[in-house]
Amino acid sequence: MADDRQSTAAEFSFALNAAANRMVRLHKPFLEPLGLTFSQYLVALELMNGSPQSVGELCARLDMETGTLTPLLKRLEAAGVVTRTRDASDERRVLIDLTPHGRAMEDALRGIPDKIRTACQLTPDGLESLRRTLDALARPTIAP
Repeated sequence: MADDRQSTAAEFSFALNAAANRMVRLHKPFLEPLGLTFSQYLVALELMNGSPQSVGELCARLDMETGTLTPLLKRLEAAGVVTRTRDASDERRVLIDLTPHGRAMEDALRGIPDKIRTACQLTPDGLESLRRTLDALARPTIAP
């Protein structure tokens, strides 16, 4: 019985990994013309939902570590998509905001989820159900 559970858990892990990789691959043709990676796209979308945000706020919202996010932000800044400035009221905080170039990509970036939904053949209800399932997996309410 324990072997069956381990096998099922392994199959689940493989399926989840394959799905995550497919999502990145599906986004690639839409992001390449904009010069963005999938991770950079997630940052830009989050900033479009409200900015400026501190690096700490972005880390929390995107569930990324500072060591992962900071180099990504530096590349976005070099590409002219975001600005990084010290918070005048607290020099320890770095605020991230979209540049005019970053804001000009908003329509293109906000249109990508519908293209992905269509490619995955998900109905709006199916997509919402999947999102709730993934959110529950990513942020369980009960400690493991």
